[in-house]
Amino acid sequence: MRTEEITLAAGPAEVTVQPGNGCRLGSLKLDGTELLRQGQRYGCFPMVPWCGRTRDGRFHNGATLHQLPLNAPPHAIHGTARDAAWKTARASATEAVFTYDLTDPWPYPGRVTQIVELTDGALTLRMSVETYDDSFPAQAGWHPWFNRRLDADGEPVRIAFDAAWQERRGDDHLPTGERIDPLPGPWDDCFGMPGGVDVTLTWPGRLELNVASREEWVVVYDEQEAAVCVEPQTGPPNGLNTLPRLVTPLEPLETATTWTWRRL
Repeated sequence: MRTEEITLAAGPAEVTVQPGNGCRLGSLKLDGTELLRQGQRYGCFPMVPWCGRTRDGRFHNGATLHQLPLNAPPHAIHGTARDAAWKTARASATEAVFTYDLTDPWPYPGRVTQIVELTDGALTLRMSVETYDDSFPAQAGWHPWFNRRLDADGEPVRIAFDAAWQERRGDDHLPTGERIDPLPGPWDDCFGMPGGVDVTLTWPGRLELNVASREEWVVVYDEQEAAVCVEPQTGPPNGLNTLPRLVTPLEPLETATTWTWRRL
C-alpha cells in the first residue's frame, strides 16, 4: 500500500485522503477530535463501480453475463476501487481531485473521478464514472465509518432519519424487493429517501453531523460497537441487477454527498 496522504484544512476542520489506499478518507478531525474510525480498512472509502453486495458476484449487461470475484462469499461487495491505488490529479489547501481507471476484474474500461472539497463547516465529496467505450451498468457511493463515541467516556452517537421505506433484507443480506415501513435498529439495511438522503448523527453535548445527498438510497449499518456507517449511494445493494444505471459515452454517472456539522 502506498502511504502518500493529502491533507486539506479549513478553520477547525482537517481531512486526510489516502489515494494509494483506495482513495479513502483516512481522517476527519474537527478541533482535533477524530470523527472516523481509524485503520487501513476504515475511514471512508468510495464504493464504485458497485455498492454493497452483488448477488453471487454476477451481473448482466444486456445479454452478457459477467462474473466478479467473490470477496464477501457468496457475493461481491463494495466495488473494486477501494482496493486500488488512485492518482492525485491536483490538490490545493482545501480541494483535491483524484482519478482511477477501471480495470480487471471489472470488465469495462472507464474512469472514476473523486473530488474532495473542505470548508470550515462542511465536507463535500463528488464522484463521477465515465466511459468513452462500451456502455455498462454501475453504481457509486461512500462508506464512512463514524466513531460511535468521540472519546472513551463520551456518549454513543444517535442516528436520526425519516425514510419513506426500508428494503426488506433476506437471509443473504440482500434486498428481497419488498418495501416495508422502517423498522427500529440495529440495522444493516437499505432505506429509500425519494427527497434525498438526510441522516443526522448526534454525539450528545458534543457535535451534530448531517449526511445529505440528492440520491434516494442510503444504507445504515450500526451492528458494530466501535463505529456506525451511513452510506449514501446511487442504488440499492445488488442494484447492478435490480436497478441498473447505465454509464454511456454521453451520460456519465455523477453523484455527491455533503456532510455539515455544528458544535453542541
